[in-house]
Amino acid sequence: MTTFTMAKTVPPAPKSAISQTLGFLLLDNFTLISLASAIEPLRMANQLAGREIYRWYTLSQDGAPVRASDGLQITPDASLAIPLSLDWVVVCGGVGANRYISREHISWLQSQSRQLRRMGAVCTGSWALARAGLLDGFEASVHWECLAAMREAFPRIVLSARLFSIDRNRFTASGGTAPLDMMLTLIGRDHGHDLSAAISEMFIYERVRNEQDQQRMPLKHMLGTTQPKLLEIVALMEANLEEPISFDELARFVGVSRRQLERLFQKYLHCSPSRYYLRLRLTRARQLLKQTPMPIIEVASACGFVSTPHFSKCYREFFGVPPRQERLATRLDRDPSADHVALEALSNITSQEPISRAVAALVNAREESTYASVRLR
Repeated sequence: MTTFTMAKTVPPAPKSAISQTLGFLLLDNFTLISLASAIEPLRMANQLAGREIYRWYTLSQDGAPVRASDGLQITPDASLAIPLSLDWVVVCGGVGANRYISREHISWLQSQSRQLRRMGAVCTGSWALARAGLLDGFEASVHWECLAAMREAFPRIVLSARLFSIDRNRFTASGGTAPLDMMLTLIGRDHGHDLSAAISEMFIYERVRNEQDQQRMPLKHMLGTTQPKLLEIVALMEANLEEPISFDELARFVGVSRRQLERLFQKYLHCSPSRYYLRLRLTRARQLLKQTPMPIIEVASACGFVSTPHFSKCYREFFGVPPRQERLATRLDRDPSADHVALEALSNITSQEPISRAVAALVNAREESTYASVRLR
């Protein structure tokens, strides 16, 4: 009996695409998971394309080894004094990043920006771009632990609680595995959704989160401990999504007037209580649509909507797509249909330029037992 090894087939990255070079600036105490989450999609993009479409270098101020927050040490490829032709610059921050940003870092980032680079950051690397004045007027994301402090320190930045933000030629991710979602989105924009979807399958990554996904952030880290009444009100809202509590009842439960309640929301959360409550219910609905097979009518009911048409109208206004389309897109992401063909071996990797780490990783991939599980035509 003949056994066939099947591999998913998706269209390749455009052959005319020029390889893009990324420089990852490592700040002391950077988080290794964020760096890996940003680089690994590039490695896999090359492997699936069968050629180098991305190359990358790690950098430090003086070329000396940099220690990550978990104690592991990375020896960078170059110092900031080495002239590299970069297309993207990504600052990798971590614990206490603000303490490790030097004037040399800021000057180098500003010089890179003047050369029209794509400028990005992962985890708390956004602090470096902010101190260099490179996020003024841009939307940016940072780890929720730093959100309140950055809002106070850099009022010209449109700081977001989203997992990642892409605004023109700026891209920032909050940390952890969020850089993986951001890089998949950027790769998809450069080379097509099929490539980014294939990468996520190789990483057993069931759902690529998009720019609308929010960090699961404790409200106390946004407000501190100075507003216990507001924290109590929000906790009551979160516990009563299926049967929303009236605002008069909420005010009475925590011992404030209805007017005081509205002022608290406007001053500290920059929206009305009704808007905030609606956002909580719609966010829960989105989780149910994406993560469960519940019928839409049941999702609407579970999130406090008395009718499906009203739910659909609110959902479309908030997320830009109707619930039915959200559910359909989720199914397509999880179960993409495609033909399957046998994989050909990678061959003839040649270049007149010095071999980058990207090429070395691509060559090494041929020795992996899992190589050939996904193939691009």
